[in-house]
Amino acid sequence: EQATRTVPIVFPVLGDPVAAGFVQSLARPGGNITGFMNFEYSMGAKWLELLKEIAPAVTRVAVLRDTAEGSGTSQFAAIQAVAPSIRLEVTPVNMRDANEVESAVDAFGGSPNGGLIVTASAASTLHRDLLIKLANNHKLPAVYFQRTFVTAGGLISYGANYIDQYRRAAGYVDRILRGEKPGDLPVQMPTTYELVINLKAAKTLG
Repeated sequence: EQATRTVPIVFPVLGDPVAAGFVQSLARPGGNITGFMNFEYSMGAKWLELLKEIAPAVTRVAVLRDTAEGSGTSQFAAIQAVAPSIRLEVTPVNMRDANEVESAVDAFGGSPNGGLIVTASAASTLHRDLLIKLANNHKLPAVYFQRTFVTAGGLISYGANYIDQYRRAAGYVDRILRGEKPGDLPVQMPTTYELVINLKAAKTLG
């Protein structure tokens, strides 16, 4: 525990370090931890707008989120706030386990004009292949938070460029090794975002 409080730690990708209790604030982390966030909650609005743009017929959206993480609830809240202005009805789907996800998406996919948004969480990454399979089986256009979902067969992703995140984190490591304190280095937002589309998936969905 003592080592954890003193050894400098730089995170390259993290959702909400303040809510998770890792840092005191983004501007002045304090302590021994700092790094880079991979999204702001307002990103949820962008995911929803993207879904409507690529699939105008969509009127219903299932938002997959991990309620065990505070960021999961906050991402859904951001999506829910913008949904009425785009005339979309959003439904939260919890990702406690694979069976729950499968039964919820199967039920949702049984009605027309549906789409999916997969929010950022460890559970999303854990269930990645299942989520892509369910979306494809039900022909649900889906927006993901990370390009690995698209390279694995998902339709579209919009999020931070992780290679850039790790490169910037290396810069912080260098500054700490030269004597700067992690607690004095502000937590930073992404500067590079990428939109990735799987053309094969797009063609299959029409």
